[in-house]
Amino acid sequence: MQKFTTLTGLVVPLDRSNIDTDAIIPKQFLKSIHKSGFGPNLFDEWRYLDHGEPGQNCTNRPLNKDFILNQADYQGGEILLTRHNFGCGSSREHAPWALLDYGFRAIIASSFADIFYNNCFKNGILPIALDKQEVDSLFTSVIPNYKLTIDLSTQVVNTPNGEKFSFEIDNFSKYCLLNGLDDIDLTLQHADAIKAYENKQKQITPWLF
Repeated sequence: MQKFTTLTGLVVPLDRSNIDTDAIIPKQFLKSIHKSGFGPNLFDEWRYLDHGEPGQNCTNRPLNKDFILNQADYQGGEILLTRHNFGCGSSREHAPWALLDYGFRAIIASSFADIFYNNCFKNGILPIALDKQEVDSLFTSVIPNYKLTIDLSTQVVNTPNGEKFSFEIDNFSKYCLLNGLDDIDLTLQHADAIKAYENKQKQITPWLF
């Protein structure tokens, strides 16, 4: 998993509340268990004018020109700014996979659905919950090519005009992001102890092996 320390990135404002995971990545794309390849289908039903299917080439699909991801000023965005209750609905881990594959490393909202929030940390995305008034202020400030700097070590979002917004994060999730550790990486840190235990069990209960 890629480390997250500091990020200065283009902000994409998606001014909607209660965006569920089926909107983030529609159900027909859940057949794949690979973490990559979902970026072209992020917000598929809002982004395109036709119905998307797995394996479909998105290059020539008709675009909804009014949708924010299709606007030239917001190409290459790394920070998604949205509203209340982002990631609600089903617990599909494909939702953070699609966001990360598109290029988003951080999401700022006034609140998140719990399972989606935790899934973000497991996949290298930093979800930042700010007060509603702070989110309102950011939406007011965002213009094309607007960038924020996020410093995970100090837990601060820095705006271009010098304003700072602090955010909360538990120590364990912060440690994992700073060091680029997902659940498998955390387990592998104890590889020697696991191997020693297995070797011991082979001696005690050889019939199991």
